[in-house]
Amino acid sequence: MRASVRVWIFCCVLWPLLAVAELRLLTEQAPPTSFLRDGQPDGYSVEVVRELIRRTGSQASIELLPWTRAYFLAKSEADTGLFAVVRTAEREALFQWVGPILQGATRFYSLKSSNLRIDSLEDAARAGTLALPKQWYSYETLQRMGFTNLYGVPSSRQMVTMLKHGRVKLIATEDLTLREELATGGLTPEEVQGHLAFMQSDYYIAFSPQTAPALVERWRRELDGMRRDGSLEAILRRWLPSARLH
Repeated sequence: MRASVRVWIFCCVLWPLLAVAELRLLTEQAPPTSFLRDGQPDGYSVEVVRELIRRTGSQASIELLPWTRAYFLAKSEADTGLFAVVRTAEREALFQWVGPILQGATRFYSLKSSNLRIDSLEDAARAGTLALPKQWYSYETLQRMGFTNLYGVPSSRQMVTMLKHGRVKLIATEDLTLREELATGGLTPEEVQGHLAFMQSDYYIAFSPQTAPALVERWRRELDGMRRDGSLEAILRRWLPSARLH
């Protein structure tokens, strides 16, 4: 086969197929930002991502996976994104970032009945056992701060259950997902006391390094457009009236 014919086949047949590669967009069960409703992904960040899919003209699917699995795929697979991801110095070089799409605060919580008072990091470090999922960035952050009272658990549900039954004194979680996380372990916000906020988090859509930079830039431009025309703010107010974008 002549070289010119091979080039023609690539340009006319193979290149269009490569250009419309489907994006695989991954998230986790974290209501109200992402969750399954009647078997379909829903939530604040899911709605934002769906609107960006529409505006960029991308072919894409949204899947809910366990966080550890989704994080691994988003680091290593082409045409793959993960949302919503806290952007940190340690993660900076691992992804291409689009955002932020949301900002939240992580704080300590105890049972109101325990009458704990936590006014400083030193108070939290001395208050007794503090349960956190080991895969959370907040666990890593407190570990780096020198906390020796951390108790790593596999899930937020176990964290809340341990707090409810008095097996730990403290937990730490995001204000954005507090009500839903407490509900998994049989607690309500009225039964807990919020304390010191020790971490502010900006949440992003994180694309793998192997994803085309031009595609990622298109997503950035369209997100900027959503900020300018007010549609991002409107989605936020529907789902999280007291939250902030940045």
